[in-house]
Amino acid sequence: MALPPQLLHTLEGLKFQVKDAFWALSSCICQQSAKVKINGRTFKIIRVLGEGGFSFVYLAQDEHSGRQFALKKIRCPSGSEDVRQAMREVEAYRRFKHPNIIRILDSAVVQDPNGDGQVVYLFLPIYKRGNLQDAINANAINNTHFSEREMLHYFKGTCEAVRAMHDYRAPVGNKSDASRAKQSQSSHARRLSGEANRLSGEREREHDHGDDHGSEDEDDEMFPHPEGDGEGGYSYHGPGSSSSANVPLMSKSRSHDEMVFDGDEELERLQHQGANGNAHSGETELVPYAHRDLKPGNIMISDENQPILMDFGSTMKARIKIENRSQALLQQDIAAEQSTMAYRAPELFDVKTGITLDEKVDIWSLGCTLYALAYSHSPFENTQTTEQGGSIAMAVMGAQYKHPPSAYSQGLRNLIDSMLKVNPKDRPDIHEVIRMTEEVMQSLR
Repeated sequence: MALPPQLLHTLEGLKFQVKDAFWALSSCICQQSAKVKINGRTFKIIRVLGEGGFSFVYLAQDEHSGRQFALKKIRCPSGSEDVRQAMREVEAYRRFKHPNIIRILDSAVVQDPNGDGQVVYLFLPIYKRGNLQDAINANAINNTHFSEREMLHYFKGTCEAVRAMHDYRAPVGNKSDASRAKQSQSSHARRLSGEANRLSGEREREHDHGDDHGSEDEDDEMFPHPEGDGEGGYSYHGPGSSSSANVPLMSKSRSHDEMVFDGDEELERLQHQGANGNAHSGETELVPYAHRDLKPGNIMISDENQPILMDFGSTMKARIKIENRSQALLQQDIAAEQSTMAYRAPELFDVKTGITLDEKVDIWSLGCTLYALAYSHSPFENTQTTEQGGSIAMAVMGAQYKHPPSAYSQGLRNLIDSMLKVNPKDRPDIHEVIRMTEEVMQSLR
């Protein structure tokens, strides 16, 4: 009897988790550092920082420069489609610009040396203070808690990062605008889109081949505009490195007509309309995106005590019309795989036909996140659901939660409650959430 696709996918993920865990453990037992070679450069793996379904995050060090960073390894056993999924995260880091959104340093796609498809590597900054879930765990161990002002500080910064996604505007200006945008994005577009096809059937190369993959052409126009990518801000080695280290990890080859995000077809249509003279210079159109996995574990804490939103692997175009049952089931499956259950919006557990999913899914997750900052767990991770056989899904869909006794203000409780409404239309948008957060903060003075 054939196994269901969902179960096969889960078993595949477990297989790769065991492989990576064994690799990390064997390195510790042998008292030697594991190393990985990516496009001719060697990186020493110091320790494991975290793990997920098909991904591991390591503390890594470039043997050439000595610089340390977080190296996220995403296995793509199914080939180009899995690579495309992983590259959505790369593109999200570049697309959404905000001080509270993590900036990717570099990225690469290589053939898995074990022959199991391909591997996407993301090079990310290190945040020594960890994430908000680490802080919550420390509070639980030490029997402490966040002050109301402190948690609202983290929450407001996170909301401002989310606002950059919900308010994303696609440029739809005239031909000159499209031309300038094309020039600013073409290098990244080539690097991003062609790697999966270039590596199909190849082994990882031991040296870099340089920039000999041809000139720019019209297919670059389909990519969104990653403002600032030409400023040298994304290469992990940074300015001043030697020439050998200045070779970008990503190749500049490209594939044909590849979209990164679901919804990029709409961006292409908008940009072509503008380039054909249907829009004024500098005109943009709102195309919101949803993070879809907001939780304390995806919010880092910088050295400056600012929240930094990360992990955009589940990000997609926010507004999705559900016209039939197959589309509804597809969205349910995507949410089950990519959105953490205890922070997942109720409309993603049982997707109805005839509705439009939108960015309000993130508002629910923000409500769960603020609740977790206040009470150390999601509102739906309680004794009944975790120890007494209760269902988190049923608790979420009925908004069954309570505020434990605390010294927190009624304003904070009202803010949480406003976001945890079962009907998305009853939830505030991100601008209202920020406004209400500021009002609660002002009331504490």
